[in-house]
Amino acid sequence: MTIAIVGAGLGGLALARVLHVNGIESVVYERESSRDARGQGGMLDIHSGQRALREAGLIDQFFAIARGEGQDMRLLEPDGTLLLQEDTPDDAPLDRPEVDRAELRDLLLDSLPEGVVRWGHAFTSADHGLLRFADGSSATYDLLVGADGAHSRVRALLTDARPAHIGQNVVEIGIPDIDRTHPDLATMVGRGNYWVLGNGISLAAQRNGDGRVRIGISFYHTAEDWFAASGIPFDDPAAARARLIDLLPGWDPRFTALIAACDDTVVPRSITSLPVGLTWPSRPDVTLLGDAAHLMPPVGEGANMALLDGAVLGLALAAHPDDFPAAVEEYEREMFERTSAAARMSADMQELLMSPDAARKLLAFFQPV
Repeated sequence: MTIAIVGAGLGGLALARVLHVNGIESVVYERESSRDARGQGGMLDIHSGQRALREAGLIDQFFAIARGEGQDMRLLEPDGTLLLQEDTPDDAPLDRPEVDRAELRDLLLDSLPEGVVRWGHAFTSADHGLLRFADGSSATYDLLVGADGAHSRVRALLTDARPAHIGQNVVEIGIPDIDRTHPDLATMVGRGNYWVLGNGISLAAQRNGDGRVRIGISFYHTAEDWFAASGIPFDDPAAARARLIDLLPGWDPRFTALIAACDDTVVPRSITSLPVGLTWPSRPDVTLLGDAAHLMPPVGEGANMALLDGAVLGLALAAHPDDFPAAVEEYEREMFERTSAAARMSADMQELLMSPDAARKLLAFFQPV
């Protein structure tokens, strides 16, 4: 029987790999034209998702590309007060290492046989065992797995739920090759994550494996259309950087120096999530995983849940190779419970980040009395 996976993200690829390890074939349909068609984002904190990589037989390769020093963290307030600095010892266990999303995706892609991933297949619809793509082509399936992310098209086959804005808008910027171009700022940011929280705004800087520091400036309690009224001219990077600095009155000059040093990549992102605890009546021929099933605030759980979804579904299908409906029901029972708990935790963390005294509350979270 044919297993069709829509979306070559981490969850879809983890599913295809676990199926392959267990001797089951699948096909992954991806709308992008190639693995390098677009950037894959920054670093990921992989913790519970390590179980999926073990089931996929890839844990040693994962540890080879993971960055233990990425667990370092510095937490500050806008006036420059340092609240917390954690530096990871070189011999510390890789409990929550950072890994480049593109490298992790490449690891999964390279673990699959040639031809499993079909590039340039943009899914448009499915019914009665037939997939249709934007180029007019089609393919058959016995089980369709929607691994097509936040804006999933497959989701509509199971639920009317749609992602909703959560009051956060982010501007992504970055400094390339920071050790060479701005060694003073590189020392300040450190090897891992650098957070400044306060006044309904956060600045999160993250050291990437390629030497780039990715910076996300989040504006909380803002509407979905906030960018239109923000005065940030995204078509003029220099002016956009200047406007971002203007939006941080009273912040320590060291933080605004980070913004001034950024290159011309300035990307706006509105943050959305699906309802906590979303479920749907099980269907024998369709299911979802990853952000398609449980889009959460971006606080470190999404990628881990997607990897686990892929592994759990793959193992269920391997346990019931002749009974897809039973496998899907088994997977969805586990997934609904596990991801509901993760979504509640993520929502609580999001509420903390949006609070007026976010930095102090986060300090208490990391250093409970």
